[in-house]
Amino acid sequence: MAKAQANGIDIEFDVFGDRENPAIILIMGLGAQMIAWPVAICNELADSGFRVVRFDNRDCGLSTKFDSVGLPKIFAGVAGDASTAAYSLIDMADDVVGLMDFLEVKAAHVVGISMGGMIAQQAVIDHPKRFLSLCSIMANTGAANVGQPSPEIIAALLKPAGRDRETSIAAELETSRVISSERYFDREKALALVTKSYDRCFCPDGLTRQLMAILVSPDRTEALGKIAIPALVIHGLADRLVDPSGGYATAWAIPDSKILTFEGMAHELPEAVWRDVRDAILENIYRAITRP
Repeated sequence: MAKAQANGIDIEFDVFGDRENPAIILIMGLGAQMIAWPVAICNELADSGFRVVRFDNRDCGLSTKFDSVGLPKIFAGVAGDASTAAYSLIDMADDVVGLMDFLEVKAAHVVGISMGGMIAQQAVIDHPKRFLSLCSIMANTGAANVGQPSPEIIAALLKPAGRDRETSIAAELETSRVISSERYFDREKALALVTKSYDRCFCPDGLTRQLMAILVSPDRTEALGKIAIPALVIHGLADRLVDPSGGYATAWAIPDSKILTFEGMAHELPEAVWRDVRDAILENIYRAITRP
């Protein structure tokens, strides 16, 4: 792992595959560190002939924190007041392009999960010449009437963080369970990830600022209609954190996009569906490579 100076901040990143291969940028979701992208997945994509880049979003993992800004007023953000927001998804999208500049990547394929999918959308909107294909997983368009969490999920996410390592890990594990499906949730693997993430960097305030960035960012629906690269939307039909209507709205907004849904999958990317997801991502990338 290494650190880049990009867009005025430090970004921790990791690279798999040959420098000369086409790049795939992987963007993780709300509060999730780059290690949530399994090494096995990164290696599979790299073995398919790509240079794979994963990284910690700002305010997460080993990238720059915005603690000096303090905590935002979340309910004010819900009401449309962005005055306490440290940044928006636009800034986070600029981080992606700044990292690409640091790595001397002229153009890349981009894959984002959840908030990462929103960031990927914004990056393609703001920097259309820098991206070759888009895959948006478990994300929404930013419109208020689609892709919203269920009341149960909201209540779970608003519970306070733990007071120490043990209670914090337990709280994160419970959040992981709640947003996942009974069908696919693997407690042992989830516990391993939340424990590794806690020990690497515990930053609940950063998650709150990232959430505020989502709340204050503009609806992307109209701008998504101008995307002219191959796009793939993936969503679990049992997702209660980002309702499937968010995925359908994203696919509807982007011209000529394709959508792949999974019955019984919630806000997760289980091993059982990974092969299908990987193949769909690669097919979308090949659409970009072979287009006239």
